[in-house]
Amino acid sequence: MAEPTPTAPRIPSGYGVPTDASGAEHLPWSWAVERLERARSYWLCTTRSTGRPHAAPVWGVWLDDAVWFSTSPSSQKGRNLARQRWVVIHLESGDEAVILEGQVDEVHDHDARVRFAEAYEAKYHYRPDPDDEGGAVYVLRPRLAQTWRESDYTRSATRWIF
Repeated sequence: MAEPTPTAPRIPSGYGVPTDASGAEHLPWSWAVERLERARSYWLCTTRSTGRPHAAPVWGVWLDDAVWFSTSPSSQKGRNLARQRWVVIHLESGDEAVILEGQVDEVHDHDARVRFAEAYEAKYHYRPDPDDEGGAVYVLRPRLAQTWRESDYTRSATRWIF
């Protein structure tokens, strides 16, 4: 995948962030990738059938420029994803923020599920069964991302377009 395009965030001018990309000191996308690769938990934000939000941490891996994770189709997350694939995934830190938006796809390809299981095992020392149909595997290839460091928010806040 080609590196995403950095743009100015869409926030009110009162935050002090440049409103065009020309004056900003963007963090490199590699900064976000480093945090995505080493994150222990990813916060998955979905929507219930009533429209109420739902957020829950999941374990996952950054693989092939995407976040891969699994959950039971019968969990609240799984039920929400079956109905509405638009999600937000963000990391735990608000001081070094990485927020991804897009649609998830369920992974059915066996070879891809094996690669996910191998990466997951290397990270968490636990191997999910790639043949377990009861455990759905999902992938989020982001369409938009937001990144910043709190310490220099007005200079580092960046919106990324994929």
